This record gives sequence, C-alpha cells and structure tokens, in this order.
Amino acid sequence: MAAPKKIKLEILGLSSSQSQNSSFALVLGEEGGNRRLPIIIGMFEAQAIAIEIEKIVPNRPMTHDLFKTFAEAFDFYVEEVIIYGLKEGVFYAHIVCSNDVRTFEVDARPSDAIAIGLRFGAGIYTYENIMSEAGIIVNSDDDDEAQPAASAPQPKKSWAETLKDTPTDQLQQMLDETLAREDYEKAAKIRDELNRRN
Repeated sequence: MAAPKKIKLEILGLSSSQSQNSSFALVLGEEGGNRRLPIIIGMFEAQAIAIEIEKIVPNRPMTHDLFKTFAEAFDFYVEEVIIYGLKEGVFYAHIVCSNDVRTFEVDARPSDAIAIGLRFGAGIYTYENIMSEAGIIVNSDDDDEAQPAASAPQPKKSWAETLKDTPTDQLQQMLDETLAREDYEKAAKIRDELNRRN
C-alpha cells in the first residue's frame, strides 16, 4: 500500500484569539495552493514560534532551544514535522528525528513540533486527508465578497452554543465572512462545527 501523499505547509501568520484569552491562531498555508490550516495554540507556544521566525535571541534558552541543544549534543537533528492526525478538533503531530543511522518519530503537539522544527530549518507537512477535513479554501476574490456579519445571530448564549444552533447553510455563510476578514480563529471553530455535522 502506497504511503499517503505529503503536503508541504508554510507559516502564513499568527493572530491573537478574540474569543479565547491567551490563545493564538497559527495559520499554515498549503505551499503553492489556496488552502489554509488554522490551528489554535497557546500563548507560550506562539511566543516560541514568533521568536524563531523573527530570529530574536532570548537571554536564556527557552524550552524549544534546549531541545535543539540537547539533540545536537547527541548528534540528532529534526528532518521534518508532520501533522498526521485530527480527532475531535485536536491535531496530532510527529517530529521526525534522525542521526543518519536511524530515523524515528516523536509524538508532539503541533505547536511544539513546529517551534522545534523551525529551529532546525525542518519542513512542515500534513496529509491530504487532514487538509480535506480541516483545511479552509481561501479564494483570491474573498475581499470583494466581504460583508459585515451584522446578519449573524447574536443571542445571549456563548458563541460555541450559537454555532451548534445555527443552520448549516448559515454556518457556511459565516465561514465565508470570517475568511474574508481573515479571522482564521473563528473560521476554525465554524469549520469544526460543520465537520461534526458531516
């Protein structure tokens, strides 16, 4: 049986969560494609990713820097990061490590895996089934179709409860509107609700 095709991802951005304190949306994009994979991550993991992207050197090593130093001391390096699974809205990742003699996979949260992978210059990948299930297609003309979300229901219950009670066709419209505003964190929650109904 042939191995599933890997899709290379690139980091498109980090944005602060508007609905969850201390959370961020890490937006990964399909290289050469128009699909986005938003993943909700914690503040510390977001900071670790941002520091490496911006090439900021902290006064003392952070946890992910320590991992790199430890691995290099034992002649291991990270080949790639693979986001391989999605269960009930939770993503799963492997860090693929090697010492040129043997290769093995270490289970990790995607945020930690990416923060570590960045420090080694490793590629970030996922599989087609993950992109099909959780990816969001962004059309180049979304900006032209952007409309204020004034028509969206605004009951007194929580936003998550509102999504559960919103008809599927209206959820799809809300998804289009949040994508047009590039609010990937909300788009990910709407996507998860749509996926639960399929």
